[in-house]
Amino acid sequence: MRVPGILYLVGPTAVGKSEVGVELALRLGGEILSADSMQLYRGMEIGTAKPTEAERRGVPHHLLDFLDIEEPSDAARFRKAALETAREIAARGRVPIVVGGTGLYVRALARGLFEG
Repeated sequence: MRVPGILYLVGPTAVGKSEVGVELALRLGGEILSADSMQLYRGMEIGTAKPTEAERRGVPHHLLDFLDIEEPSDAARFRKAALETAREIAARGRVPIVVGGTGLYVRALARGLFEG
């Protein structure tokens, strides 16, 4: 279920992942997949460091404002949406770039989930 060619840019809060991700996307012809558990939610701009339209510099960002605040999210739901989106990005000849700091979500996407 893996999508070849996904780049991962992961790290702690406030180290500049979003800015570096946008620069990578501009240079490599990529699109950003957010792997932040709070940036998924609409209306959560404060306290999430969600990149503004200006900071996105025209680079398509996916899985931002993806859910209403009342909707639950988990690693499995994120993985399903992220895999589908990454495949769509790759099918357009673009590079999927996962940017974020929610380790469980990144791990679920990169390695899958244990189902026992």
